Amino acid sequence: MARNRKTDEQSRRDFMRMAGCAALTTQSLVSTVWDLRMINAALAAGTRQPFTDYKALICLFLYGGNDASNMVVPTGALDYANYSTARGGPPPVGLALPNSGQAGGVLPLDVQNSDGRTWGIHPNCVELQSLFNNPNRKLAVVANVGTLVGPLSLTQYQQNTAAKPPLLFSHNDQQVQWMTSIPDQPTQTGWGGRCADLLMSAAYGANPNTNVSMSITVGGTNTYEVGSAVNQYSVNSNGTVTNFAVGNGGTARLNVLRQLFNDATGHFNLFDSEFAKVAKRADENAQLMGSVFNNTSNPPLTTVFPNTSLGNQLRTIARIIKARGTGTFAGVPGFTTFNRQIFFASVGGYDTHGDQIVAHANLMNELSEAMSAFYSATTELGMADDVTTFTSSDFGRTFAFNGTGTDHAWGSHAIVMGGAVAGGNMYGTMPSINSVDVGQGRWIPTTSVDQYAATIARWFGVSDTDMNSIFPNLSRFSPRYLDFLPAA
Repeated sequence: MARNRKTDEQSRRDFMRMAGCAALTTQSLVSTVWDLRMINAALAAGTRQPFTDYKALICLFLYGGNDASNMVVPTGALDYANYSTARGGPPPVGLALPNSGQAGGVLPLDVQNSDGRTWGIHPNCVELQSLFNNPNRKLAVVANVGTLVGPLSLTQYQQNTAAKPPLLFSHNDQQVQWMTSIPDQPTQTGWGGRCADLLMSAAYGANPNTNVSMSITVGGTNTYEVGSAVNQYSVNSNGTVTNFAVGNGGTARLNVLRQLFNDATGHFNLFDSEFAKVAKRADENAQLMGSVFNNTSNPPLTTVFPNTSLGNQLRTIARIIKARGTGTFAGVPGFTTFNRQIFFASVGGYDTHGDQIVAHANLMNELSEAMSAFYSATTELGMADDVTTFTSSDFGRTFAFNGTGTDHAWGSHAIVMGGAVAGGNMYGTMPSINSVDVGQGRWIPTTSVDQYAATIARWFGVSDTDMNSIFPNLSRFSPRYLDFLPAA
């Protein structure tokens, strides 16, 4: 039957109008305008020097709220006594880990920039202790970092005289605030996504002629990598994501689908056309990414990864980075032109309301083994200096305990690892037990997510001039950057 083109044009207009009404609430419209305005302000400043090097960021998100107070523990006599008291003593009564030197005790950290206090790391973090202490010192701790609108003292918190992040202690809200680094403004993009938008723009010109997104997630969809222009590309921990269930018929059926995607004249409405474009792009990316893992010129690494969720995710990321290496994967065009990549990996289970001693010990073991293997893999590739891995989590956990677990808190400690990291140090301010406690051992962060993330973004290549377009609240904090990574 012949189509009525006038009706089709009206349908297109109706589709766009209805889609706009359905998708753009007042808040989301404001959010979109805000996100675009930040990036456009940076782009108006002119062209930057094109990148000639390669760098990768790996955001490792610990979903649920990592109990960082049992990850990094004070070991000095008085400090440890205060910690043990706050945690109710050792199990089975409380949650305090044994001190360094005791059976099953925390492992001592050789902190190079110590303020006189001494520290240990969870006894199941043998590999992380080695990365922190060994002569190369490629792992650092960032103390008591968390979401902040601006600097906030205990008195200001108690008297309600300074702004606080909204919806504190809520998993979903604090995850989003960590990933966006804008707790007091409506936004639909993450700080990683905004970095990708900026660096992929003509002003920076990152990743010319690449076929796959700068932002790749192996840990599921996430806010951190959401950009206005750059979309995250998802793969599973064993390689590619299967985009289409072809069922009986296999390759023949898939080939028919590909013909439909490529038929530029067969799509008579907006939805058909856009679906075909998206499906075609997804299929092409899946084929390209599949060739990363099924190509004789990209054999598996010799580094052995633990067979855990995080170990498998980081192994996949390492193989993708390997595929990018100049001259090692010439058979797959589109990878050798990457000079910036952003990855996301994640682990759940950190919401330790019960059975924390056993559960957290297992999580720390997984974290330590997987991160150490990943660093070894980047060393094997000769790219350790080019890759920085950093942890994030919803929040820390209370010092006070509720039987066998802890509740949601605020400030937490983060780990940064890589060849460029000035390791063997603690950055930020490590509070005493009660100095910034708003109740139950919930610490007000003494370092903001803005400062932590901006230090990473600066190393990645975002100029100081453009930093406020990524982190609009950064100017409220001093210093703007910490010293665990150098500028680009």
